[in-house]
Formats: sequence, structure tokens, C-alpha cells
Amino acid sequence: MHAQLLQMLSHSNFLSPANSDTFPLGSFPRFLVSSLVSPPNFGSIGFNSNRMSSFHEVSVDSSVRRIHIYGVQSAAAVEFDIFDLDRFADVGNQLADAAGDVIRKYFRKSFDIVDKEDLSPVTIADQAAEESMVQIIQENFPSHAIYGEEKGWRCKEEVADYVWVLDPIDGTKSFITGKPLFGTLIALLHKGRPILGIIDQPVLRERWIGLSGRKSTLNGQEISTRNCSQLSKAYLYTTSPHLFSGDAEVAFTRVRSKVKVPLYGCDCYAYALLASGYVDLVIESGLKPYDFLPLIPVIEGAGGVITDWKGSQLHWEASSNAPATSFNVVAAGDKNVHQESLDVLQWH
Repeated sequence: MHAQLLQMLSHSNFLSPANSDTFPLGSFPRFLVSSLVSPPNFGSIGFNSNRMSSFHEVSVDSSVRRIHIYGVQSAAAVEFDIFDLDRFADVGNQLADAAGDVIRKYFRKSFDIVDKEDLSPVTIADQAAEESMVQIIQENFPSHAIYGEEKGWRCKEEVADYVWVLDPIDGTKSFITGKPLFGTLIALLHKGRPILGIIDQPVLRERWIGLSGRKSTLNGQEISTRNCSQLSKAYLYTTSPHLFSGDAEVAFTRVRSKVKVPLYGCDCYAYALLASGYVDLVIESGLKPYDFLPLIPVIEGAGGVITDWKGSQLHWEASSNAPATSFNVVAAGDKNVHQESLDVLQWH
């Protein structure tokens, strides 16, 4: 694909003798724009032809290694190396492999359990799995920052363009009770936007991967959410109804009363099932950034929708000073069910 694109550009007027050439988006051939913006096999930043009206200018350097897309509403450019995404995915797989090796050693074995300040449990498996991933990231991308559930921010700088967000065991309570429906969550943020997300179940050896601009996969096979246009026909998951409190509990109860089947107890695995088209809706309260950021590329790459309870995009600015605040999250395989859920939640 790279050679084909380079040949097309070299025989066009798009590249100047200088290092780069910038030109109006309208002067880009439609087929070439599609290749640059929404290819399944090209490391794009996830924009597609349906959203081209949001951008008015593209530049490609003479080596065809970088794409710069300039937004109409902002002078800031989004810049992304088109060959980095595969490299990030390779390292992401190494992280999941390493964490899985650690976790399987402790699963259904005897180990100490410590309660953190928020009374949530942590085990040696959580800590050792995070350290195994941190070591790999630091070896491959020493300039990247890391934000892990167990140790927080790791970077000499206060901010970074690339931040790995890690949750070694999402669903520690499931893990310590021997239920294989927890998962290792891995995200890579580029300028605050998750461009890679991994949900890995190391005992069942199932791995969901989401990459910007590409279809999500389960163990290498493309997946998609299923159609379910009515809330009354939806299968709903949440980790536990006891995790809601106050107004959030009231709002969730309203939705639960309108779905076909409410189900409980899957932690991040519920979102993986949604991405694979087995359930229709997941609603949770009080999630931390490391709980939901890895889910976004997986669900969106499978055709689903994931937002907060107001319908706003989930976003967290990772930095040395950023607290891991709580978010209310709703994910759906069908946009109509997502909107119905928002209407019933009435979260204003």
C-alpha cells in the first residue's frame, strides 16, 4: 500500500521539491483521500470520508511517512506517523502477553490481598503485571508517558504527546474469586485521544484490539456490534447494581426497567461482548480513566458508541497532576439504543 501511494504521489503535482507540500483538500483525488483518511490497512488517525467536511487542508511530506490534517475550526494540526500504528499494536500485544503470563501464574492460587485507600482490593498479580508492561514500554518508547492504575504517572515530563494507560486487572474482585471474566486493559493516547485499545482475557486467551481507523478484532478476526434499535429489546450489562448510589442509582434503575434482560458481573468483559455483538448495552458509574479509555477504540471500531451519561465524548487529559476522576459511562452497539438510554437516564 505504501509503495502504491508513493508512486501515485510521485506522478502527481502534489509533492513539491521541498520537504513537504500543503494543498486544499478539494485538490486531493477522492480515491487518494479515502486511502489517506480511512483505510483498513493504513495507519490513519481514524477520520473517514463521511467526516471530510471537518477538514480543509492536508499535507503529505515527500517521504509519504506523515499525514497532517488541519481542522477548519482550529489552527492546530493533528499529526500522525502512518506507520507507527502497527508498531504500537505490536508493542501492545507484547504488553498483553507479558501481563497474561504474570496473571495466569496467580489465577486461582493463594496470594495476599490488600485493600487500597478506596477499599478496592489489589494483589501481587496486579502489581507485577503492571511492572511487566511498564518495562516493555520503557524499552520500546522511552519518551512515552505511562499512567497505570497501581503507580499512576511515570514520566520525567509533566505532559507527553503519547501516554500509555494501563489497568493490569480490571475486575480484581472477579480475579480473586476465580471468575475468568476480568481483563487487562491497555490504551495508548495520542494528544489525549485513544488511538489503540486492548481488552485481554488471559485465562480464556481472548484479545480484542481496537485501532483508530480500522475494524476492531477478536484474536485477529474482525468483529462488529449487532443491530438492536429498541431499548425494550436490549440485553443490558453492568458489573453490579450495588455500585450505583444516589441519583445514579435512580437513573440506572429507570433504564433497567425498560430493557429486555438486565445482566450482571462481567467488568470490562461486558464491553468486549458488546463489541462482538452478543449484548446491546453496558451502563456503569464511577469508572476511572484506565477503566474506560482502552474500551473506546475497541467499541467504536466495532461500530458501537461509547460516551458519558450526557452523550458527551469521554475524555481525560493525562498528566503528572491529573487526578483519576470518576466518569459515568454508557456503551451501546446501536446508536438508537444509545440515544434511548440517554433519554431515560436524564443525566443533566
